[in-house]
Amino acid sequence: MAEFTLELNDDQKQVRDWLHGFAADVIRPAASEWDEREETPWPVIQEAAKVGIYSLDFYAQQFFDPTGLGIPMAMEELFWGDAGIALSIVGTGLAAVGVLANGTEEQIGTWIPQMYGDADDVKVAAFCSSEPDAGSDVASMRTRAVYDGAKDEWVLNGTKTWATNGGIANVHVVVAVVDPELGSKGHASFIVPPNTPGLSQGQKFKKHGIRASHTAEVVLEDVRIPGHCLLGGKEKLDQRLARARERATSGGERVKNAAMATFEASRPAVGAMAVGTARAAYEVALDYAMTRTQFGRPIIDNQGVAFQLADMRTQIDAARLLVWRASWMATTGKPFTAAEGSMSKLYASETAKKVTAQAVQILGGNGFTREYPVERMHRDAAIYTIFEGTSEIQRLVIARTLSGMQIR
Repeated sequence: MAEFTLELNDDQKQVRDWLHGFAADVIRPAASEWDEREETPWPVIQEAAKVGIYSLDFYAQQFFDPTGLGIPMAMEELFWGDAGIALSIVGTGLAAVGVLANGTEEQIGTWIPQMYGDADDVKVAAFCSSEPDAGSDVASMRTRAVYDGAKDEWVLNGTKTWATNGGIANVHVVVAVVDPELGSKGHASFIVPPNTPGLSQGQKFKKHGIRASHTAEVVLEDVRIPGHCLLGGKEKLDQRLARARERATSGGERVKNAAMATFEASRPAVGAMAVGTARAAYEVALDYAMTRTQFGRPIIDNQGVAFQLADMRTQIDAARLLVWRASWMATTGKPFTAAEGSMSKLYASETAKKVTAQAVQILGGNGFTREYPVERMHRDAAIYTIFEGTSEIQRLVIARTLSGMQIR
């Protein structure tokens, strides 16, 4: 078991510096253009694929880093470059985590490579869980999956929303209800292969931030998929549903649903994204405060500015430590007895919103214009307290874990 440490090893430092260089040289120069265009930055994704960043091998290496720091380190550096473009590069990873969390070895080996494609023909994938009437309230999910035993096929119907890469993805991972009576315990995850009839893109959202990342509805109309596209397989699903029914009648232990398994595995990574955005805004604000003069001296010479920067850096470092702890705990199999994963996402998300707002304030009128990147960073940071569990949901998870009560 890897010991907890705050020092990156030489290999990790090399990867960090490589990612930082790509973020500085490729992502940042393109950030403003793709934010304005509000389109998927395919050329940047292809560049990431050419150098090996957008690839199954790279994410597998980081995912299986025995210290747990590979993924958060990578997320922080890429999102330091730009949140919208970085999300376009890493968005496929949420679908991949969905397969890793719930799929068989054969499914993992079959579908995850198809999510990425290759450097000459890049592909993306989408994880589809949220619905118009079921975001944080996963128990209200309406998308249904019905098994057709005669053909060994599942038939999916419903509408998903807020799907990163939704409709443009090569592979969609869809969470659907298989047993409505079990609520959130009656959910399962399915692979919808490329070019499957009945799946279409609905509304594409025009967003406040992360505008270089494609977000859209996914409409499923009598989508038929082979039985082997049920993640984990039908035998495992039947056993899980049977246990859930037994526990529902006996008041037994909780059963995690498919969507929650994916979110729990990814929350520290989202925290790392927020740390990257916060750090980027802090660095711009620090440089500006050191070089901007008013009344004959740099504005950092004023406590009102200097103390803000001191707080910003302290909060960023604290957020990173929470993210690293949660990532290390998850990798080494230590239980989240105080909801440490949710803690890391909550604190890092709130820090990103606060730090980017302070950066705008420090830059004054310049910070409010698109001539400086903190305006974009502030817009981007708003998403961290919303997606993959709002800050309110994180607090609910933490409170329930601490108290053992079903706080509502």
